[in-house]
Amino acid sequence: MRLPIIKLLTEFIEKKDSDYVLETIDTLEALTELPSLKDEELDVIGELISNMYGALDVAKSIQEGTPKKEAMNQFMQRVLGSIDK
Repeated sequence: MRLPIIKLLTEFIEKKDSDYVLETIDTLEALTELPSLKDEELDVIGELISNMYGALDVAKSIQEGTPKKEAMNQFMQRVLGSIDK
């Protein structure tokens, strides 16, 4: 996961709507069913999807009243905590 991408997507969600990101995730997930995709291409699509889900999580925290910087930090702490386990 890349924090700058999540930050940009979170700002996009604030300006537009989370539905755009959800529809993009659906599209990318459908693309993963293509049998001719190479492993590297699947990795890129998977990384994009995980960044989008991360941005949705951060945006939800912000909508619930958590300050943006704190929401980003909490999200990254959860990600790092899950990696360490």
